[in-house]
Amino acid sequence: MTEDQAAAGPARCGFCAIIGAPNAGKSTLVNQLTGSKVSIVSHKVQTTRARIRAIAISGNAQIVLVDTPGIFRPKRMLDRAMVENAWGGAGDADAVVLLVDGRPGLTEEAKAIIAQLEAAKTRAILVINKIDLMPRERLLEVAAEFNAAHPFEQTFMVSALTGSGTADLLKAIAARMPEGPWLYPEDQVADVHLRFMASEMTREVIYARLHEELPYASTVETESWEERKDGSVKIGQVIYVERDSQKAIVLGKGGQTVKLLGQLARKEMEAQFGRKVHLFLFVKVREGWAEDKERLRNMGLDV
Repeated sequence: MTEDQAAAGPARCGFCAIIGAPNAGKSTLVNQLTGSKVSIVSHKVQTTRARIRAIAISGNAQIVLVDTPGIFRPKRMLDRAMVENAWGGAGDADAVVLLVDGRPGLTEEAKAIIAQLEAAKTRAILVINKIDLMPRERLLEVAAEFNAAHPFEQTFMVSALTGSGTADLLKAIAARMPEGPWLYPEDQVADVHLRFMASEMTREVIYARLHEELPYASTVETESWEERKDGSVKIGQVIYVERDSQKAIVLGKGGQTVKLLGQLARKEMEAQFGRKVHLFLFVKVREGWAEDKERLRNMGLDV
């Protein structure tokens, strides 16, 4: 803590879980609150798979933000593990934020999440997102609708994309953190291994470029990480798909698609890591990886 932060009062530190339905904007909000890109963002739902801890600071408080997978009706083992990890993040937190896309209002998905909050007697802050896409009258209707369904501690209206309203939200979360020493250095923005971050960056590029052809059928693992004397790093990653037809999509004609994926992912890694990156991508078929417990554990999911 700096002297100014110490003057604000005793140090505070705790955990805040961000929960919600898929595509509510949880990862965008976490990135906005930390001021750094920690979680991958995609227009596709269920992008976040494991709980990712990001670190934000507000006054004398250090807040460990837990970006959880979207809560939905699970079908595969991967889906069940994602949902269980989301609720696990909420159960362990000092504060819980329910983030909703305000446009559709109180959906069946939102009602199911609220029912779980009530069953667990979990107090939560309601955050209505995407206000930049809604008229003010509709915002007030949605806020009233949600608060009639559940006694939320506070209600905030934000745009995670533009940052509107997020400063007040961060202060409210900070006020709920218990007194105690900070867990991380002031300049650290996430509690994830660089290998994992590298895998997530490549996965984000795959989602962005192949979202139509390859829905949820792939995962990325960083198998090697070699520090070089010149300060650069050599990274070897494997993109796992479930079928030969999907492998052909990722490779592309003459390997052109995987080459482009590698170029885009490398640029993102160099920007985030602040160093030269030598990235090597390989594509392998592993049928049923989404039902493989060991594979899911390697992805950071508790099974």
